[in-house]
Amino acid sequence: MSEFAKYFHPEVLSKISRLELRARHVVEGFVSGMHKSPYKGYSVEFANHRPYVPGDDIRHIDWRVYAKADRFFIKEYEEETNMRVHLLLDCSGSMAYPEHPGTGRMTKWDYASTLAASLAHLLIYQQDGVGLTLFDSQIRRQLPVSSNRGALVDFTNAVVASAPQNKTDLKILFHQLAGRIPRRGMVVILSDLLTNVDDIIRGLQRFRYGRHDVLVLHVLDHDELQFPFSDRTLFEGMEELNQEILTDPQSLRSSYLAALEVFLGRMRRACLDQKIDYALISTADSLDVALTTFLATRMHRQRAKA
Repeated sequence: MSEFAKYFHPEVLSKISRLELRARHVVEGFVSGMHKSPYKGYSVEFANHRPYVPGDDIRHIDWRVYAKADRFFIKEYEEETNMRVHLLLDCSGSMAYPEHPGTGRMTKWDYASTLAASLAHLLIYQQDGVGLTLFDSQIRRQLPVSSNRGALVDFTNAVVASAPQNKTDLKILFHQLAGRIPRRGMVVILSDLLTNVDDIIRGLQRFRYGRHDVLVLHVLDHDELQFPFSDRTLFEGMEELNQEILTDPQSLRSSYLAALEVFLGRMRRACLDQKIDYALISTADSLDVALTTFLATRMHRQRAKA
């Protein structure tokens, strides 16, 4: 239970319970839930009329329209269905930063894992289906989409059994993952995205080509965003273990922050161009505030478009 509580923070779950995570596009699913399905049926929400044809159930004739038009029309409805959400969680070596987080500080891996767990909890309790994929340069673990609450235990076990350690390589990986998701749904990527930007962009395009609703939660450590180092520092590679640079960080700070802004700018523009929801999240941000802000902003934006 202690491992379960580590990833499912009560204060986060209580604050997101009122928010609805709705897909932007029509999604497919198996059971009735909260989200629109492309399949026509005779329940939940009125869609349109169509002319009556022999064999139609007369219970669905709109008699008010008949009184006005003197012709039979059938009422069609749009079924509600559950959303199928795929959480893609980065477990590459760079997610282990900082290696010695200290009191009260989380690594990027712990932070992103908790975000993913909170989303999984929200989705399952609103009767949606959620699956988990752990990746670095390969698919390390994959849990199928499920709306069963027992899936939260499987989720926790998968995360606990994984440790960030290998290189990130998205050149082929996102294409492979997109090919494994045959039904349209939602894809949520939780990663520091510290790899080739062009590979990331091509991977995101592949998901959008499959008409998936894509969300990117870009998790970076406060140190990576602010570069607060002042004393002479030895920087070591977390995915290229033979890389070491001993330098004066103050002489690098301006150029580092400029390069970071270029990187973040490319990510934001690529997501905007592909109609992908993007959020940059610092591990210094409170988990509940980061998640509720993102979900509330997304929900507000969707309602404004409706």
